[in-house]
Amino acid sequence: MRNSFIIVGFFILGTLVGVFHLMPGWLSHIYAVSFYALCALMFFVGISVGSDTGVLRSIRSVNPRLLLLPLVTVAGTLGGVSLAAGLFPSHTLADCLAVGSGFGYYSLSSIFITEYRGPELGTVALLANIARELVALLCAPLLVRWFGRYAPISVAGATSMDTTLPVITLVSGRDVVVLSVFHGFLVDFSVPFLVTFFCSL
Repeated sequence: MRNSFIIVGFFILGTLVGVFHLMPGWLSHIYAVSFYALCALMFFVGISVGSDTGVLRSIRSVNPRLLLLPLVTVAGTLGGVSLAAGLFPSHTLADCLAVGSGFGYYSLSSIFITEYRGPELGTVALLANIARELVALLCAPLLVRWFGRYAPISVAGATSMDTTLPVITLVSGRDVVVLSVFHGFLVDFSVPFLVTFFCSL
């Protein structure tokens, strides 16, 4: 849990640096810096996984039914959004499903939704998907304790292959890394199709 708070603390610190324009000039190309930082993070996760031969052996022992996890994540998210849509009478069910279809991929889904439905819903999508990622980061240990070791992967959505992968690896074990990356890839791949579909309704 402490590691999750540290990660969120750095997020808040970065937000404050951006709001008050405290970024040094040599870091002016912030998007490039973010990309390379993410690449470095993935590199070190790869080293950690590759150095543990037990992880490579565990690939063969993965239950084929676990490959349905991305489908369960998508179905569960859309089902939950459909139930919660009644709490937001000012928005249609299609609007709510479009927001939910971001699966934590806020940088892409919010752009699509802003283009199709306007900046208000695009902002809602941005905040909702950031919230999903923060829940995955902060609550991963509790999710494992209450719902099992695969719960953080599902909650993380599209981010299970990148930003939340280190936390998932920490709390669920290194042997779920392959499943987590597979899950994140497929959920990530579904985002532009599902978001644009629901926005077009």
